[in-house]
Amino acid sequence: MTRPSTEERHGAKGAAPAVEFDGGNMDCGSGLLLSITSAMRRIGAGEVLLLHTREPSVLADLPAWARLAGHELLDVRDDGGGRGPWRLSIRRGSPRPPAPRATFTEGTAVPLGSRLWLYSNFHCNLACSYCCAESSPKASARLMPVEVAAAATSEFVAQGGRELLVTGGEPFLHPQLGTLLAETASQVPVTLLTNAMVFQRGTRRETLEALDRKAVTLQVSLDSAEPGLHDRQRGAGSHAKAMTGIRLARELGFRVRVAATLQPEDAANAEALHVALDAIGIDREDRVIRPVAEEGFAAQGVHISLDTVEPEPTLTADGAWWHPVAVTNPHLKVADTPLPVEQVLDVMRDVIAVQVAGNSQGRAVFRCT
Repeated sequence: MTRPSTEERHGAKGAAPAVEFDGGNMDCGSGLLLSITSAMRRIGAGEVLLLHTREPSVLADLPAWARLAGHELLDVRDDGGGRGPWRLSIRRGSPRPPAPRATFTEGTAVPLGSRLWLYSNFHCNLACSYCCAESSPKASARLMPVEVAAAATSEFVAQGGRELLVTGGEPFLHPQLGTLLAETASQVPVTLLTNAMVFQRGTRRETLEALDRKAVTLQVSLDSAEPGLHDRQRGAGSHAKAMTGIRLARELGFRVRVAATLQPEDAANAEALHVALDAIGIDREDRVIRPVAEEGFAAQGVHISLDTVEPEPTLTADGAWWHPVAVTNPHLKVADTPLPVEQVLDVMRDVIAVQVAGNSQGRAVFRCT
């Protein structure tokens, strides 16, 4: 590892490297990550390490490492016409403050095939800053046909499915939501995700009142106890309307769950939200505090991939996906059509089988004592 001379100090985006490291032919699994991690600890936040490498696999592996470690890959330069060697400029990130302990709700994986998600639609009365589905008033509706929802649910239940979750967009904007839920909730318990803002009057109020209280649970999005954070993320005035919707749903006899979506820096708001939910009688088991996912409109958040999240089969009008927060990610699309459900599940099982096989051939225990 060397510090470059003044005339050698050059890098991407105007950032001069503070230090250079020659990785030679090492790959990320054979010592390179240990070496550059050590080198990173010797430079300051915002300074740049210039890595030289002749190993092609580093080009694929290093970006993931940099992202997970909180660093920024600035530039990749090829000095050999596509065959290397390569120079990669990496800017060290600032140390990440730890999130408050036990802020985010912990979950356990459910057996594949026991839970199914349906996107009823993609248009919404809100345009939340972190929406994984890129929903907004301008989004294409992409309505789930009632007959497809009913057929998918029937097949799902016949294969042992136990829980259906219907989300959007805002589901109450689907003009046939009542029929869709009548067809599905008669077969399996349904949790309906909503912002609770548009069902307070008119035909949508009629749809709400007609739902089976024993079969349908409402999960309402509420990000904070006070309007500030919620309205900043979801739109001015949305907090007050959500609270009104929660009260109405409870008065009508629905079980109401509440889900908050927070960035780590906003996690300190969670305790105040719990206090507020205690006051209105929302059971602790009916609360979810979840992090933002780096999908859709969100520029940062939890990284979602086949390797980082457990599969939760998700159907939309135009396909099937690995997880409900990944429906804008083409790399996590399982099928181009939502039916048949069995085919979707079989593909996901095949992927899991390969992951399990890979894990079983991973690190070995090398005993010295």
